[in-house]
Amino acid sequence: MNLGSAWLLNSTNGEGGQSRLDTRLAPLGAMAAAGPLASRPGVLPGSADGREIVTGLAVATDGTGMSTRVGPGRAVVQGAAAAGAYPVHLPEPAGITFADGDPGNPRVDLVVVRIYDDQQDASGKTGAFIEIVPGVPGAKAVAPPVPPASLALAEVTVKTGASAGTGGLDWRTGAVRDRRQATVAAGGIIPADRGPGFNGAYPGQYRDNGTGLQRWNGKEWQDLRPTWQSYTPQWGAEIGDQPKLGNGRVTGRYLKEGPQVQFYAALYIDTTTNWGTAKNSNWYLTLPFAPSLAMPGTFRARTGPNGGAYYFGGCHLFRTSPGQRIQGLPAGTGIARSWSCPAPDGKATGDWVDATHPATPQPGSWYEVWGTYEVDA
Repeated sequence: MNLGSAWLLNSTNGEGGQSRLDTRLAPLGAMAAAGPLASRPGVLPGSADGREIVTGLAVATDGTGMSTRVGPGRAVVQGAAAAGAYPVHLPEPAGITFADGDPGNPRVDLVVVRIYDDQQDASGKTGAFIEIVPGVPGAKAVAPPVPPASLALAEVTVKTGASAGTGGLDWRTGAVRDRRQATVAAGGIIPADRGPGFNGAYPGQYRDNGTGLQRWNGKEWQDLRPTWQSYTPQWGAEIGDQPKLGNGRVTGRYLKEGPQVQFYAALYIDTTTNWGTAKNSNWYLTLPFAPSLAMPGTFRARTGPNGGAYYFGGCHLFRTSPGQRIQGLPAGTGIARSWSCPAPDGKATGDWVDATHPATPQPGSWYEVWGTYEVDA
């Protein structure tokens, strides 16, 4: 079935021209940019009950035999940049039928909205169509490339030997893989993408990643309401042999909002951890980002024999530099170093936390550092 289009074809054109219905249903106006002349292709988002991001032009997963249907919807298909974008609509479901399966191997077909424009592609026809692009059968079959001036809707796996007489495709058990992506008007917020991540087209563009809003800053997407992220800190010593984690572990979490970072990092000692013997070796854990300014942080530990004791103190959030290097770390690395706490008898001391202070580690000992610091914008 032909899709309706809205690119001002004459009524005398062999494809029937643009109707008043086409003009009302097709998405007109400037769409989200993908370049100076190009628009982001995709299906317009929305659902009747507001529960789903994209419902238009869905390939149904309840087909029978070798046939299914594509649901109504509206979309924009980008041709070559100089050719512009093509607004289309499908006012009612369109049936599609897949060719029988290969006798020896499965294949993956691609369902697309495809544009033919004789003025641009010398195809001899002009119009918008739902098409099935057949894949190549193989033991590890993959979908074919998306043709020019086309918008992918779904991949459909055609199993070996499939036919209407053998029960058709496995519609309800994963034959269809959704490939639709959403697009919106210029300046609109692009909904969570169904495909791979994409770069923004200009600084100040917004998208919804499924959990919150992000803004493109010209280099990367930044969370407007950041969430805590995990990272793996590195444990080391400024003096003497480097400790070895063995079956111990390190964990880290951070929240970055603009130039401010909140972090938490922890070291857990276990049976094969080698913490060394050098006195005042000054342990550290690396930070998720290097501070722009040296700042204080907080330290806590439970260590020592007989279950250990609790120790509270501070640490130094620091950025290594060419003139003040830490062994094993390149310049510009952020670290939480100079862990300090009272001695076991409660008296102040000038020793840094390590294998000898405040007490010799035991399996089960743990050390924590956390704080807030500033980073370069």
